[in-house]
Amino acid sequence: AETVAEIQPIGNPQTPELPVTVTDHDGQDVTIESTDRILALDLYGTFSDIVTGLGLGDQLVGRTSSDTSSAMAELPLVTSGGHDLNAEAILSLRPTVVLADTTLGPPEVYDQLRSAGITLVMFDPDRSLETNEDMMARIAQTLGVPAAGEALIERYDAEMEAAQARIDAVVPDDEADLVSAAILYVRGTAGIFFVMGSDSGGDVVESVGALNSAEQAGITGTKPANAEALAALNPDVILVMADGLESTGGLAGLLERPGVAQTAAGQKQRVVDVPDGQLMSYGPQTPQALVALAEAVYNPEGAQ
Repeated sequence: AETVAEIQPIGNPQTPELPVTVTDHDGQDVTIESTDRILALDLYGTFSDIVTGLGLGDQLVGRTSSDTSSAMAELPLVTSGGHDLNAEAILSLRPTVVLADTTLGPPEVYDQLRSAGITLVMFDPDRSLETNEDMMARIAQTLGVPAAGEALIERYDAEMEAAQARIDAVVPDDEADLVSAAILYVRGTAGIFFVMGSDSGGDVVESVGALNSAEQAGITGTKPANAEALAALNPDVILVMADGLESTGGLAGLLERPGVAQTAAGQKQRVVDVPDGQLMSYGPQTPQALVALAEAVYNPEGAQ
């Protein structure tokens, strides 16, 4: 799938109106007094995209391995070993507010940050198209820029409408021509290999006009991608993150995993790799990411 353009901030960004007190996902009442030094920590890079879209990207002081934009390339990395948070690296950056969820761990790191007096705001780790706008609004409220949040959501709505029109143009009209698809999460050549269930990215599959293999197989949550699970899925197309595919030895390495080559996708080698920050990140870039995925699934020659 084509890499989408990097997130652009809204025009005329709002100056933060602080202090702000919010109740976070953990039920903690948190008062934010400064956004001068922001850390945005989640597995998908959603939070940093939202912060940038709100016009506060210059106040980000660190990044995770999921934050791949050129604007953040020179910022210090606060994850190690892939997606493990490094408490010492975070504390050394002296953040005035940390936005996080439980998609990155270990959880003890968050306890350390609270004990050190860091202003930490936890958010719902679940991602879906239905909650996308609410996530943007909550982060905007937390950072004291609710009007900027409204502007970002307004732009997102317009882009989603345009994206849907482009997706409709490439998705076959005949239901018999629709393909089934499943998202597989893979890292390396050992045991990190999972099926993303119908409630873990299934709306992305359906939004690009594909049939949700996980839903058809009754798979929810995140399940080991063993031969039995893959046989139940039997998707026409497999969707994977690009770095994950590379880490497992590319297409050849993926096909060597038990059960993959026996699926309809494996037999026809129909695998779509998507930049890691696009496949399930949601956030302000979702419209562009969905168009890129739809093109890759139904119009691969045009997508190249």
